[in-house]
Amino acid sequence: MLKGNNIYLRAVEKDDALTLFQWENNTANWKVSNTEIPFSMHSIHQLIEQQSDLRTSGQLRFIICQNESTTPLGTLDIYDVNFKHGFASIGILIATDQDKRKGIARESLKLLINYCRDILDLANLQCFIHHDNEASIALFEHLEFKRVGEKINWLVFKGKRFHELTYQLCLKEPSSL
Repeated sequence: MLKGNNIYLRAVEKDDALTLFQWENNTANWKVSNTEIPFSMHSIHQLIEQQSDLRTSGQLRFIICQNESTTPLGTLDIYDVNFKHGFASIGILIATDQDKRKGIARESLKLLINYCRDILDLANLQCFIHHDNEASIALFEHLEFKRVGEKINWLVFKGKRFHELTYQLCLKEPSSL
């Protein structure tokens, strides 16, 4: 468990399957998750099992909870982990609008950044954000992620095309090339 001042990140448990099933199948989340079809409960259980070994699966999901509660608020994902080159992609979901804009995502990401740098020994993190997701852009820029790319008309959701922005955070000083 990774513990902050107001929240903690814990591993996904089998008991989280129903909550994850609801979040993954909430069509309001499909734009940011690039989901097109509903998840089955079986696929949720498989996902939980696969993530028990980060080095094998290349992905890990944390459940975000407030310190004084066990109620899940969202998820924080590390995926496409490459230990040889020291990088990973990350994504975050705060599940309900009432929990957004309260600093939960910022604190969660700070915990994850420290974990990736200090425990996993990664050198770089990246994230992908739709060009119209102003809240996520502001969040990642506040955490010193730098915009390093833009894919024009890259994604489609409900017939509308979106640019995808790539952000990167260097966790360690670059060595001379």
